[in-house]
Amino acid sequence: MGSGAYARVAVLGRGVVPAGEPVLRGDDLGALQGDGLFETMHVRGGRPWLRDEHLARLARGAARIDLPLPPAGVLVELLEEVCAGWPVDAEGALRLVCTRGPEGGGPPSAHATLARVPAAARRARLEGISVATLPLGVAATARPALGWLPVGIKSTSYAVSAAARRWAAGHGVDDVLWVSTDGYALEGPTANVVWLAGRTLCTVPAAATGILPGVTAAWLLGHAADLGLTAEERMVTPAGLRAADGVWFTSSLRGLAPVHTLDGTRLPRPALTGAAQALLAHPR
Repeated sequence: MGSGAYARVAVLGRGVVPAGEPVLRGDDLGALQGDGLFETMHVRGGRPWLRDEHLARLARGAARIDLPLPPAGVLVELLEEVCAGWPVDAEGALRLVCTRGPEGGGPPSAHATLARVPAAARRARLEGISVATLPLGVAATARPALGWLPVGIKSTSYAVSAAARRWAAGHGVDDVLWVSTDGYALEGPTANVVWLAGRTLCTVPAAATGILPGVTAAWLLGHAADLGLTAEERMVTPAGLRAADGVWFTSSLRGLAPVHTLDGTRLPRPALTGAAQALLAHPR
């Protein structure tokens, strides 16, 4: 099966359906306005890793945008349906999508898709990635201060992220790191930035900046002691990252991808990478 094609699709109330069968109505607000949320999980051993943490983040996001969700148990059953029989030795990319439903009122929709993890994600773990900074046009703490703007949610409204990834492809880099107008590194379109400062594993504070709180990053920092490290959320500039003892992008599918180039500056591959990747792959 191709890495870009979904091997399986399950729809709330319908179960597993053929991959080419329609899932959303043409007037679904998720399709018309990007009015919905999603979570992407890494399937290992036939089951989604950190499932409950992803569902908790989904619930927090839904509360912020007043999106009605099915009960957590119903969503778990949907995920189990689509994962049933998935080979235990095959990595999977599991995506759960919940939208507001049809325009004019109607029940919210939920579906899950499951496919093999793309080769590019697996390659990023081994070879690392090149990253360029890209201005986001807002100050680091501006978005949470607005009050009305839902921040820290994994929205299906993906136009900005898609534009950033097109820019990256057009400029010969693997990914981008958004930077605030006051010079702080924030996040990538689909990843959090994690770096090593001495013996401290760091990531950007989500609450202060409005970035998406990363499930993988949080798990890794929560287990920093297993690597002999402390953990801390702190602000950082691109210059600070270039001076760090190691820089990575973290996400569900890539796991821990070392950043080998930032804005054309070659970064050393940190010795910690192998141990941290092993910890993610085989939690203690």
